[in-house]
Amino acid sequence: MKTKFIARSTNRKLGPIPAVYAEKSSCPSSCPLMGAGCYAEFAPVAYHWKETKTPWKVFLSEIEAIPAGSLWRYAVAGDLPGKGDNLDFQLTMELALANGESKGFTYTHKPLKHPEEKALIKWVNTHTNFTINLSADSLEECDEKLSWNIAPVVTVVRTGCTLCDSTPKGTTVMVCPETYNPQVNCLTCKICHNSKRDFIVGFPAHGTRKNKINER
Repeated sequence: MKTKFIARSTNRKLGPIPAVYAEKSSCPSSCPLMGAGCYAEFAPVAYHWKETKTPWKVFLSEIEAIPAGSLWRYAVAGDLPGKGDNLDFQLTMELALANGESKGFTYTHKPLKHPEEKALIKWVNTHTNFTINLSADSLEECDEKLSWNIAPVVTVVRTGCTLCDSTPKGTTVMVCPETYNPQVNCLTCKICHNSKRDFIVGFPAHGTRKNKINER
């Protein structure tokens, strides 16, 4: 498993926080955005994604050096450790433990078909300061993933959404504040690090293939 670590991101959406890119092979083949609207497939993110060359052990030492309480993002592109749809238990645990008292957060599109995978995600969100969000592709899927009771959930919503919506079962969807307030970024917001939140975060479709996403 190879990564690219950036000590201070210049990405306006993230703000000046440490950011990590995980190798492309970690992305699940089941992800509907693969080749059909994934922002990571286009510049400037794609440039960094091609530079994932740092060995895992070296990467862990970089994460361990992040000061306690500091927010950072894992897998700006890529996913949790493991090839394709599979989740690597050992590396995922190493990642969460290396986080220590810093405030790491990420999102996963892995299908988590096995109870053991779900249990690991729940353990990480419950017993460490590293937050794993589950990525859903529709409001209906949000309800399904919420029913697992293992992690907070995020989803893609239509371009231009700024008002709150809700899932079929009534859970509120709060649109990411950064998408409509230029004074907000991940560093000032931090809601995706809150593993105990009772609402879903929605990210409006954007980028060169947003039309494909809006038509789904």
